Amino acid sequence: MPCVSTIVQQKYSNIINIKNVFTMKATIQEQEGRIVAILEGRLDTAASSQAQKDLEPLKNSNGIDIVLDCTDLEYVASSGLRIFLSLLQATKPKGCQVIIRGANDYLREVFSMTGFSKLFIIE
Repeated sequence: MPCVSTIVQQKYSNIINIKNVFTMKATIQEQEGRIVAILEGRLDTAASSQAQKDLEPLKNSNGIDIVLDCTDLEYVASSGLRIFLSLLQATKPKGCQVIIRGANDYLREVFSMTGFSKLFIIE
């Protein structure tokens, strides 16, 4: 049986920009009392190691909500989902909320199929 990402990718292949270069950029800012991580590109297996390092400091947020701005995130692999889950598990006990903002239809379906839509606040 194909993995969830493959099924969703096939369904939404018209909106996924498949490239030979797998990159993701993470920019972290403070906005309106929240920490916002702006994610751009593809959070695939090749990019997940660097993304993990880039987002690791967010785990030290004590009581400050975290927004993962996915407006320009084209794709997320299971390794990327693990990063999101790890962030939630590290920050929720500290009183933080992790909010997913700007997810496209592909990402929303991945979150729905994996149950992540029940774990995260989706804006």
